[in-house]
Amino acid sequence: MSRSFDMEQPQAEAYNLLRTALALFQKSPAHLEDAQLQQVRLQASKELQLENRVLNSSEAATVVISEQEVQNAFLEIRNRYDNDGEFLEELYQNRLDEDSLRAALYRQCKVDTVLAVVGSRAPTVSDVEIGIYYHVHTEQFRRPEQREAWHIFISINDDYPENTRTMALTRLQQIGAKLQKKPYKFADLALQHSECPTALQGGLLGKVSRGTLYPEIDAVLFTLKEGEISAVVESEIGFHLVLCKHIQKPEILSLQKATPKIRQLMDDRAKRVCQRAWLAGLAKEADDRH
Repeated sequence: MSRSFDMEQPQAEAYNLLRTALALFQKSPAHLEDAQLQQVRLQASKELQLENRVLNSSEAATVVISEQEVQNAFLEIRNRYDNDGEFLEELYQNRLDEDSLRAALYRQCKVDTVLAVVGSRAPTVSDVEIGIYYHVHTEQFRRPEQREAWHIFISINDDYPENTRTMALTRLQQIGAKLQKKPYKFADLALQHSECPTALQGGLLGKVSRGTLYPEIDAVLFTLKEGEISAVVESEIGFHLVLCKHIQKPEILSLQKATPKIRQLMDDRAKRVCQRAWLAGLAKEADDRH
């Protein structure tokens, strides 16, 4: 698949304007205020100049973009819309159609691939560098205590007789009494009685750290033993029975466990440094020519 990038300039400008507007303001250019549109145009123009330098580089001459890559990028955008009419109208409003969008996506794919090739030249991160990073940034690898929380919830709503404050409390106390005898029935009783959407998962709230849930629930949850069910807890939305099913103690990840994350972080950083240096070189070449 070959292209003439000079002929694609108008459609690239339209696409870059749209992409920049969405990135900066989550709106298309037509819905921006004048000051916002001016900012978007300036940023899009800079990005277009940068793309042109990338596409005119010697590295770009060796990169081949397949029709399938362009099609995948096209479908990723098309699938954000409910139907073809909505999709085509959005393109029209932004001075694009299917062909010009594909052409712009081809450019974008080629730019991304060239930058990936340049980034691959970055030096490999050594185990020593990873070890130094780990010891300097130990706090990044500290895991707080987490608890697997489940609950049964009944709301307070005076519009319904069974949900007046007194009735809601009584109902949940009765469920709590059943659980004292048969705690293994928690998920079944949550499915039958809980008014929270989590009832479909047996009342599972998930693994949570301190400060995640309503303060009243949080305060009780972190006093429970593993497998213990609370007495009735009142929050601003109603009454709860809380189960602490599992406790994950706080820990600091070992160097061994942290290594994959650190390696990925440092590899990405090295690639960005390599790409920025290469792009700066392209800019200098362009200045020297003028």
